[in-house]
Amino acid sequence: MVQNMFRTGFLVRTSHTLLTWVITLILFLHNTDLRRCEEQGELLPPALFFLLVLLSVLLYFAVSLMDPGFVLSDTVEGGQGSDEEMEAMISESSTPRLRRCGFCQLQQPMRAKHCQSCKHCVRRFDHHCPWIGNCVGERNHRWFVVYLLVQLLVLLWTLRIALSGISPSVSWEPWFRLNGFLLAALGAVGVFSAVVLLLLGCHLYLVSVNCTTWEFMSRHRISYLKNCGAEENPFDRGLLCNLWDFFCICRTVMWEQVYQRNSQNPV
Repeated sequence: MVQNMFRTGFLVRTSHTLLTWVITLILFLHNTDLRRCEEQGELLPPALFFLLVLLSVLLYFAVSLMDPGFVLSDTVEGGQGSDEEMEAMISESSTPRLRRCGFCQLQQPMRAKHCQSCKHCVRRFDHHCPWIGNCVGERNHRWFVVYLLVQLLVLLWTLRIALSGISPSVSWEPWFRLNGFLLAALGAVGVFSAVVLLLLGCHLYLVSVNCTTWEFMSRHRISYLKNCGAEENPFDRGLLCNLWDFFCICRTVMWEQVYQRNSQNPV
């Protein structure tokens, strides 16, 4: 039972949620800018902060619980024809032949990868994130980036609020007792801020060049990339097009056709 709770991400999600609200409660209970605004009747800043924290928690659960793009059958989506026709078309072109997953035995679309933790192949697989207990793939990657952005805003605002509540004292011992909870919150939030900032920067860069974490880290082992040049990416359409496709186009992409088109018409 305990192993199943870890496997489903229940404990990770519960810990994340509890930590978020405990730190928020500490900020409201101590003599921070939030508390002073409440006492002065200025309720807009505390309300905005609370709503931003709530939004970050809702985004966390949305990204954590939604389908990242699991491959559940051999059916080719989008009305592109049968999988046999698609495989024949691709095998006759310069595109690497479609393969069957050695674990779930389903035909694996290009840019998909089997996740050992989720027990499924995931379309446009980026990585399995233990923080959310779910894969990041075609259907939830954009929401993962939005979540990171909102979470970073919450963390930076939390740092500012926590610093505003540090009270002076005549010696270090009463000072530590007076500010102990705020110092613990500052330490945790500081670490999380650095991690989220690094993650957000990496993902924005990868999105801008239409690459995934898995493709970036394992390029030399991926059949459709290992024969490309070091700087060559068959899915890169330029910065603006990549960002538009990532954030604004909500549909399943036939990456085999994109690969074939770009291979036949190299820039």
